[in-house]
Amino acid sequence: MTPDEKLKSLGLTLPPPPKPVASYVPCVRTGHLVFVSGQLPFKDGKLAFTGKVPTDVSIEQAAEAARLAALNALAILAEAASNLENVAQIVRVGVFINSADGFTDQPKVANGASDLFAEIFGDIGRHARAAVGVNELPLNAAVELELTAELAAWPGYFRLK
Repeated sequence: MTPDEKLKSLGLTLPPPPKPVASYVPCVRTGHLVFVSGQLPFKDGKLAFTGKVPTDVSIEQAAEAARLAALNALAILAEAASNLENVAQIVRVGVFINSADGFTDQPKVANGASDLFAEIFGDIGRHARAAVGVNELPLNAAVELELTAELAAWPGYFRLK
């Protein structure tokens, strides 16, 4: 099943690639690597989850925020790669969680994104990861996610089975 078919089977569609909200580009490609800039949990052009985890946003809601941010990152990656079938490996995911004092369950929040990548891509969706608690995030977002992916050596050469 292709990544697009898998997304459809999960009842998901990629949003339009989010536009930068400051002085940066959505992604940079160097060689076969694509580095996607930090993405917030925007849905339909609005920030879906704001505030500290777990006081303002539950762990479950924050995991959903990570999933939304991951979908936004995938939209940018799909555009950079021509399509998601050209992804050879999700290499690394960084998830930053707007954490209340004393909160230490950041990995549970980051699983919202990690599980989605594994669902869509299978083994090539498994990745290295950092789940980091931070004091503040842009726009008071609950979560920010960055993504590094490797593209196939020749576009169109690698196809998921």
